[in-house]
Amino acid sequence: MMSEPAGISLARLQEYVDAPKEDEHLEFKEAKERFDFEKLIHYCVALANERGGKLILGVTDRRPRRVVGTRAFADLEQTKADLIQRLHIRIDGHVVKHPDGRVIVFDVPSRPLGVPIEYRGTYWMRGGEDLVPMTPDMLRRIFDEATPDFSAAVCPDALLSDLEPVAIEQFRTHWRRKSGNEHLDDLDHHQLLTDAELVVDDGITYAALILFGTHRALGRRLAQAEVIFEYRANEAILPSQDRKEYRAGFFLLHDDLWQTINLRNTRHQYQEGLFVWDIPTFSEAVAREAILNAVSHRDYRLGSSTFVRQFPNKLEVVSPGGFPPGITVENILRRQSPRNRRLAEALTRCGLVERAGQGVDRMFEETIREGKLPPDFLGTDDYQVALTLWGEVRDVRFLQFLEQIGKSTQAAFTTDDLVTLDLVHREQPIPDELRQRLARLRDLGAVEVHGAGRGTRYLLARRFYTLAGQPGAYTRRRGLDRATNKALLLRHIEHSRGAGSRLSELMQVLPGLSEGTVQTLLKELKQEGRIHVAGKTRGARWLAGPGPRTDENPGTRRQ
Repeated sequence: MMSEPAGISLARLQEYVDAPKEDEHLEFKEAKERFDFEKLIHYCVALANERGGKLILGVTDRRPRRVVGTRAFADLEQTKADLIQRLHIRIDGHVVKHPDGRVIVFDVPSRPLGVPIEYRGTYWMRGGEDLVPMTPDMLRRIFDEATPDFSAAVCPDALLSDLEPVAIEQFRTHWRRKSGNEHLDDLDHHQLLTDAELVVDDGITYAALILFGTHRALGRRLAQAEVIFEYRANEAILPSQDRKEYRAGFFLLHDDLWQTINLRNTRHQYQEGLFVWDIPTFSEAVAREAILNAVSHRDYRLGSSTFVRQFPNKLEVVSPGGFPPGITVENILRRQSPRNRRLAEALTRCGLVERAGQGVDRMFEETIREGKLPPDFLGTDDYQVALTLWGEVRDVRFLQFLEQIGKSTQAAFTTDDLVTLDLVHREQPIPDELRQRLARLRDLGAVEVHGAGRGTRYLLARRFYTLAGQPGAYTRRRGLDRATNKALLLRHIEHSRGAGSRLSELMQVLPGLSEGTVQTLLKELKQEGRIHVAGKTRGARWLAGPGPRTDENPGTRRQ
């Protein structure tokens, strides 16, 4: 996380207080009277190891958070000096004078690349609500950040004869086509690969072996650089019905591997008026991108192979090593961190990838446009990346909807736009980093926003449900109008007669609304003189009629 400029405003502090939840970058402690200095050190170490963050004292840690003020660390400058002496990293501390009390914000920088921070022999990290020692896997990933690029290293004793000339010529063709440089045809293989930095000081790099190596050379020098294909009619059948082992340079296998997948690649045709779709179970562009990413980002220091497993309606690509440092499922569409940079640069040079081997956004875009589930990484851990591509077209009306919106608005959907639309379509939560896209999608007429606050609901525009022949589903998802909701509440209260209705009962009448929204509707009915409330807090009940004038407005706590 980036540091704040000198001093922190009240508005900025409020943004932290209102954050949806604590995470590895944000920690709150009430600390009204004091906060143990040793505990402060431990939290600073954990935040630094999690790439930086903020520890805020004087604020409760449970939502809704409140500023309560703190008397801890009266001499903040001395505390900062003591932290530097103990940890040898500069940790800034700011005092914010809030109307409800003094707040301290400790701004902890990230640890250096590849260097975890330890204190008294332990590397600390967050573990839920507690601090725990770092696991060996986490430490390994941090140390790997500073590891030299394996693919750029020279393979001892490897010779130019270990590389397949046909594969090198394919590379030349792709590079010339991408660059437009006809002079590449004048270079011999040694000079061509030298210019591509795949031969360095007359040594053959591992990247060259991965791209062009012969079967024999890889077997002797880098046997794990193989891709194993398996086909299974279903997940219960063992062994596989078809298996191929590709131990050869990438340029020798990628076309044949796709052709093998395509042998069982059924196509689905859909027509609705003038709209016609011919959609394969597995898109060639998406499947090739998935295999390309696995080959270029896997950890070649591990001895296992890359697997491509085809089923009738899904394709699994599993490669050794977890995500590269800094990459997670949450940020994979926004952050790039090639593990094998020299290899990725060669693939970029010849046009097989556009941005250092990152084509995940392309996979998401195309699968969503085809009405399929987006790619998922459900089986990924510290030892492997497991990517699943789904082949079933789940909703052809969604394709028609995207096409109509695009034509009517002349707007180009970004990857984030498509991911957001897909989540709305599948009624999934919208993560914070995508919520900003909703305003644009609403302006384009692609989504509708109903309600406010925690009761906000997002749904595709009415035209989608019209296309799908499901106008009733639109009405159900949009919810009843305000007057109808109030009428339902009033009817339930009237039927309760003298017993009255608790708020918990009334929440069951309108389960799709938030507690705050239901309370607002009840308040409006009370102001209209149609209902009144008797009792306070947990005993409060709503009754029909205006009630006595002395009524207060209790009953606002959910029962």
